[in-house]
Amino acid sequence: MEEKVLIVEGNKDLKQIKKILDEPVDIICTYGTLSEEKLENLIYPIEDLDVYIFVDADSSGEKIRKQLKRELPNATHLYTRKGFRQVETTPLAHLSDILKEYFEVKHTQFF
Repeated sequence: MEEKVLIVEGNKDLKQIKKILDEPVDIICTYGTLSEEKLENLIYPIEDLDVYIFVDADSSGEKIRKQLKRELPNATHLYTRKGFRQVETTPLAHLSDILKEYFEVKHTQFF
């Protein structure tokens, strides 16, 4: 497992972020929910790593974020603008600006 772990909501978020990252990062998808089984199998094993949480700026994302704040109190939370609402629909240039604070990103000009 990599030292950095990024938690997102779904596959479309993962695909957008992979276009930008230029370093190996384990990305975990919650698929909108965090059952006790997911917490046990996915979340608890990573609590001692550098964990970043990047979920949508909507009610579903905020619900997951709130739960993850309890389960992973030391995680770093990343936010997209409320106007973009979803990670998957956030423009690549803006995603790059958010992610470059914590990850190596590709130096490609995004349009």
